[in-house]
Formats: sequence, structure tokens, C-alpha cells
Amino acid sequence: MESILDIIKKEISQDYYQQNYPNDGQRFVAWYMRNIHLLDQCQTKDAVTDGANDKQIDAVYIDEDEQKIYIVQGKYYLGETVNAEPVREVISSWSQFSNLAKLQENANEKLKKKIAEISEALNDDSYCLCFELITTSTFSVDAQKDIEAFQTKLTEEDNSDINAQFAVIDRQGLLDAYNRVLEQTNPILNHTVSLEEGKYLMTDLSSTKVLVAAMPLKECIKIPGIKDGSLFQKNVRQSLGINNTVNKKIKRTINDPNKCRDFFFFHNGITAICNKMEDLKNGQFKFYGLNVVNGCQSLNTILSCSENVKKRDDAYVLFRFYEIPQRDRADSISINTNTQSAVKARDLRSNSKQVLKLKKVYEQTYPNGFFATKRGEQVPANKDKAYTVELSNLGKELMAWYMQRPNLSYGETKIFDKYFSTLFKNEYHPEDIYALNFWMNKIMDSWTVDNPLALDEILLTMKAYAPYHLLFAISAVFAKCNNQMSVPSPAESLRLAQANNLIDTIIAISVNCLNNAIASESQNCLQANKTFIPQNWVKNKACIQGIQSAIINYFSFLPTMNKQMADKLKNELKMEPQYFSYRVQADD
Repeated sequence: MESILDIIKKEISQDYYQQNYPNDGQRFVAWYMRNIHLLDQCQTKDAVTDGANDKQIDAVYIDEDEQKIYIVQGKYYLGETVNAEPVREVISSWSQFSNLAKLQENANEKLKKKIAEISEALNDDSYCLCFELITTSTFSVDAQKDIEAFQTKLTEEDNSDINAQFAVIDRQGLLDAYNRVLEQTNPILNHTVSLEEGKYLMTDLSSTKVLVAAMPLKECIKIPGIKDGSLFQKNVRQSLGINNTVNKKIKRTINDPNKCRDFFFFHNGITAICNKMEDLKNGQFKFYGLNVVNGCQSLNTILSCSENVKKRDDAYVLFRFYEIPQRDRADSISINTNTQSAVKARDLRSNSKQVLKLKKVYEQTYPNGFFATKRGEQVPANKDKAYTVELSNLGKELMAWYMQRPNLSYGETKIFDKYFSTLFKNEYHPEDIYALNFWMNKIMDSWTVDNPLALDEILLTMKAYAPYHLLFAISAVFAKCNNQMSVPSPAESLRLAQANNLIDTIIAISVNCLNNAIASESQNCLQANKTFIPQNWVKNKACIQGIQSAIINYFSFLPTMNKQMADKLKNELKMEPQYFSYRVQADD
């Protein structure tokens, strides 16, 4: 069987890695960002900061949906073990984050821009700073001691303003992560646990097979899917970071050998469900379709203290396993087992009346379509993917088109918390929902490394943000063609564009204007002797004015440059007044 090191060696010999990164160290980090964090080629090039003055930071990636800032340090070694030096480099990196201004001052140009992005994200207290030390070797005894010490340090820093966690991924960890990613298209987790005799009870309650167990704490860190979140698909919340008050207490207990023996009594327990539970005898139980519905925070915290957990032979945690294949019952259990602390509104929007009504009307209008309201929901095989709508994406599209705020489309938090009642109070026509989905699919299908749209290279790196600015630009093009200041109907816009064979033309015009807007802002910063941070610009309301100005300029010159095209757009995209509506208003 091919080892993970052989896989990495083979893949980093490909042209992309050889042509874009000067050494195997950078190629390894790039491989990790592409294969584990699933960034595309452009995003990976943007994320890698390794080089002179990298401040022991090899890559930076901000996951807006998960609200995590990944700081990656990679060590590509062909030997069996790696010593404590790279661990100390990560610790050095951590210490520098207490003074971002100083860190930025002496950093290389790529890192300077990334630090500005990090600073912007950290202004929102919900972001977690995730340090990842990755290596193709295993860690020496000295390195493991430093890892323990650093985890303990993070535990003890109660007054830190930064929510942080530290993960080490060695050769085996890389293999596990790589295999999990390969299975993401069908993320069904099957796992076998070993329980000690006399420390578990098997029974049936309400026609449901139940296993209640005192599971060894070190058995918990063997469960797959904790780090990448696939274990928690039915949980209404994902990890909130490990530096909140409760998780800090968990870490302190684990790191104290005397207190850890009482972990079972301090903790409320973890609840998991599965499609099937199989008793293999002698304390071996196999679970098919395993999913933790209550305990995401605890398991992430336990994993973050993995080196100390491995030493705790006398530490246990209460685990409840239920064999529940019924989806609706599983969802109900997920919600009702998470009442020990407030569940944020955005976690339960999939069950709101507005969303369920939209789903019902959409699927009645398009019987071959599917409206996915829950994260990770599988599209039935008999449904047309072209007519499949996903709630999170729809929220971002509505924000860009109807609220005309693409700068707020990049993350779910504001959409499904602050703006949900405003954004979803309208009764959107199913034809408009389909049209938004059509435009967005056209955009995303072309947002590739081949760059068929001729997007500015900076825009290509911002796949999590900029596509919504292009969607906004498309709406603004229709408004300009009709001399309107309000919002055009997505459905009528699509109908006219299709009827007159103008889909590609409209997208090309919108790309041209978006390119000009970002180029203009970059030039303005250069003239003002300021550093241009594209990711911060797309999150700022000023980008809206920049795009609108570029569209006005384009149509001002179009009659001179191409009168035939100007007349064609004016005549063939003409929309009646009833197809325009006021912008959805919200404080921003």
C-alpha cells in the first residue's frame, strides 16, 4: 500500500507545484492547503506566505463560514522523527500575535497583507485562531513535551483576547486527514470502539438500541471526523473554538493528572447516534454512520490536548450511543440535546417557517428540483442538480442581489443572525430563486484556474468573496440598461438574457466592470502610499460604489466604442417598471 509520504512526493512533482513553488518545503505546504483544506490553485498560491521574513508562518487561510483563521507551519522531512525546533517556531509565531502591528512591520509583502486580513477577522470575537503544525515525520519525545507545554500554555492564558487552538498533524495524521477528505463525497463514518468490561450497559428503550458507557478519554481521540467536523454533521453547532470558559475548564482538568481522574464526574457526557450498532463481543462495538449530536465542543477540546490525553489511563467520559436511522428523529434529538447553552438562531434557520415555506413553493414549482435546507443534506438521485438550491448559498445570493450588499455575502453569521428576519421576510418567487441559482452556477462554473472569464488574478484568489460581487454587478448592469436605481427581477433578467442570447455578454460586461473597480482601488491606494488589501476591500461597503462607478463609466463610453452593442442592450434588455423593486433595507 502506498504511504502518505510516497503520495506527497509523487503529487508535488506535478507541474503546478514545480512551477509555482521553489522548494519541497513550500510544495508540501501547498499540497496540504490543496488536499486537506481543499483550496484551488489560485487560493493556494495566495495562502502560502513561506519565504524570507515569513515569521515562521508558512500559510494563512481564513475560512469565513467556519470562522477560523488557519496559521500553518510545515516541516517536510524524509526522516522518521522531527525534533522540537518546529514546535518552538509555532510557539514563536503565537507570541507575535499579541502585537500584530509589530509582526506586520517586519514581515514579507504577502504576509503583511495576510496580517491585515487577520486583524480584520479578529475584530469579530467569533473567529478562532487555529495553529497547525504539519510534518511528514513523527514527533520526537522532546517535541511531544513542547507540544504538551504549549497546549498547557494556551489553557492557562485565561485573559487572552484571542480565541486560539493548536493542532499537530504528523505522518499518520496526514494519512488520516487525506483519507477523510477522499471520503467527503460520502462522509459516512464507521468506527469501532473498545470499552472496558463492567463499564458499559447495553439496553433497549422505546424500541431503540442504547449503549451507555464510561469511555476511556484516550479512546475519544481515535474517533474520526473531529478535526474536519464530519463527525458533527447532525450537530446544530460546530466547534466554537477551545478558549471559551467551559472549554478552558475542560483543558485545565485534562492537563492536571490529579483532576483528570474525576473527569467523568465533572462532565455532562457526550451523545452520539448511528444508523446501526453492532456488538462485536469482548467490549468491541462497531458503529455505522456515526454522528455526535452533543459534545462537539468537548471532543474538539479533548483532541486539542491529545498528548496529555494519551497519558490519562484513569480518565473516562460518559458516552451515550443511540441506534437511530430515522432522519427526522435524529434531527429532533440533535436540537433537544443542545439546550445546556444557548443555540444561536442561525443554527436552526433550516426549520424556520420562512425557509420551509420557500422550500415547499420552490419544489412544487420545480418538481425536478430540490431545496436543501440542512448542511450536508444529500440531493436525491432523481433530482436535477441544475435546479438544486442550497439555503446557505441562497442567503448569500439574496444579500448580493436584493439587499445589494455583496460585501456581506461572504459569511453566514450576519445573514442568518442579524439580517435573517429582514432578508427572508419577502416572499420570493420560486422563478427568482431559480434565476439567482442559475446566474451563480454560471459564475462558479467559470471561476477556475483556466480563467475563461478573464478575471483579474486577484479576484481569482477570492473565491469565497468575489463571486457575489460579480452577481451584484450583473444586477447593476440590468438596472443601468433600464436607467433604474432599484433592483431588477432575477427571473425577468434571466428570461430576457436567454431570449436574446446575451448571457455570456452580460457576464463579460460585469467582469470587465469588476476588474476595473478593483484595479481603480489598487491604483488609488498606490497613489496614497497605502497597502491595498483586496480581501478587506471586498468586505467594505466602499466596493459597492466602486463597482457602480465602473458600470456607469462603461456605459458612458459604450455608445462611442460600440454603438450597435449599446443599442442592442438598451432595446433587448428593456424591462417594464413592475419588474423592479426597492432594495431590501437593513442597517449596515
